[in-house]
Amino acid sequence: MGAGHAHGGLAAAYVAGNSPVHRLEPHTKLVAVLAFALVVVLTPVHAGWAPLAYAGFLALLLGVAAVARVRLGRLLRGLAVEVPFVLFALLLPFVSRGPRIDVLGVSLSQSGLAAGGSILAKATLSVLAATLLAATTDPRALLRGLERLRLPSVLVQILTFMIRYADVIGGELRRMKVARESRGFRGRHLGALKVLGPAAGSLFIRSYERGERVHLAMLSRGYTGRLPTGPVAVVGGRAWATALSLPLAAAAVLAAGSLLG
Repeated sequence: MGAGHAHGGLAAAYVAGNSPVHRLEPHTKLVAVLAFALVVVLTPVHAGWAPLAYAGFLALLLGVAAVARVRLGRLLRGLAVEVPFVLFALLLPFVSRGPRIDVLGVSLSQSGLAAGGSILAKATLSVLAATLLAATTDPRALLRGLERLRLPSVLVQILTFMIRYADVIGGELRRMKVARESRGFRGRHLGALKVLGPAAGSLFIRSYERGERVHLAMLSRGYTGRLPTGPVAVVGGRAWATALSLPLAAAAVLAAGSLLG
């Protein structure tokens, strides 16, 4: 159960630093990111000023990244989780109905182009905001923030153990891979499933047995269903104002677009 287990996974997303963004309490950053995503989602799809609003939101995120000293490459790597949204957005102009426009000899739906572009922009901005949160908040601090926001204790504990032991299970998987390859295994054809299937089952059984051992060890040390927590820091109005400056600025961009548009 030691903290040293979390060498990879979510812990690898964290960029250590001492910027004003890093120093903010995690639950204030969680609220700020959720509020920012809500403002982005509320941007009208077919508004002519929407692209300018998206550009303004992106400028705000890049400004926060500059303050937190998070490099652009780190933000771009975080966009890998957006691939399903990209595929869906690219499909919409072809399958949507309504007036059509020719682009490079291909007939595309105008409403599909607008909807696909809006989905792609909103997903990208939301993922970038979440990436900034992960890059500036230690995973354990993030879990403490979820707990302070009254997320169910059982769910917080599940996430805690997932972070602690994901790297352990990953190491077990790598050792099994090395053992297979040392015996001449090469998974390049369908026949390899006869080996990979039992290996996956073996990994599941080992993980389950490890979980039982960990649970028994916790019970022997007095575990009663809740993990011990440290002292709770009091967050003042200035800290909340700093954290909420991002969604408030985004709301100002959205309001300006609505009024001027």
